[in-house]
Amino acid sequence: MSILVTGGAGFIGSYVVEELAARDEHVICLDNFDAFYPPEAKRRNIGQALESGLVELVEGDIRDASLCRSLLARPGVTAVIHLAARAGVRPSIEQPALYEEVNCRGTVNLLEAARQADDLEVFLFASSSSVYGVSERVPFREDDPVPCPISPYAATKRAGELLCHVYHHLYGLHVACLRFFTVCGPRQRPDLAVHKFTRLIAAGEPIPVFGDGTSRRDYTHVGNVVDGILAALEAAPAFEIINLGNSEPLELRALIRLIEEALGREARIERLPEQPGDVPVTYADVSKARRLLGYDPHRPIGQAVAEFVEWFLRDGVRGP
Repeated sequence: MSILVTGGAGFIGSYVVEELAARDEHVICLDNFDAFYPPEAKRRNIGQALESGLVELVEGDIRDASLCRSLLARPGVTAVIHLAARAGVRPSIEQPALYEEVNCRGTVNLLEAARQADDLEVFLFASSSSVYGVSERVPFREDDPVPCPISPYAATKRAGELLCHVYHHLYGLHVACLRFFTVCGPRQRPDLAVHKFTRLIAAGEPIPVFGDGTSRRDYTHVGNVVDGILAALEAAPAFEIINLGNSEPLELRALIRLIEEALGREARIERLPEQPGDVPVTYADVSKARRLLGYDPHRPIGQAVAEFVEWFLRDGVRGP
């Protein structure tokens, strides 16, 4: 039996692949090593898992429909954990067509291949808290209306959820759409706040803070998210949308203090206007995840930041 993990050499994906291999699962890791951030970082991420002998690395793109079909046509592929995506709110405003091509059409390619596969039991789709947009109802619940995404990235993730539901409805595909909330920890992408701020503070350079620093994010330890993904894999629901967050939003200025403490250096702040596409708060209601998956986000954000800084100072790839 095999599990296909798309984006398996990325930040979250590499941890999922490692954990599956640790459980003696055979994993097909599909990644295109896109230059969105240094490909050598992703090769490092996946290096240890490849040594297990249980992980097959396939370098390819989810936009390649024939590749998706060939991988899922293999006998014994029982699950897809679809983490591959073009990520980031701000870059999506600059390249909306690329985000649609990767995140929507790439997902359709996988869903089409999945519904034709003989042995497939479950399809997990990585969604995002971005789909909630500017919501005055907190914490965010999975049954909240989400009609108004405010970035192309958020729109593609909501579209992915809807496509997943279509394939569940038409073909009985078992699907869980997992809404991730600002995942943090070692291997985090260089464009994300904890990585970017750590890199700049360590170099003695100012960090850009958009707005007054009171925006809040539900920063979530990557280990909590991986636990939720693997629990959803085991639960194999017919169709569910499930939040995976920490359920304790933290102000941006408090996050900066955590990084300062971990680095032992003070940040220099560059105040900038708020950015289009950014939301004032994300806040996950995780009661559904607790009920259906036994989800327990017991690792706090302070632990995620401390572990990230330790990793960064030791061997982090310091990208742009």
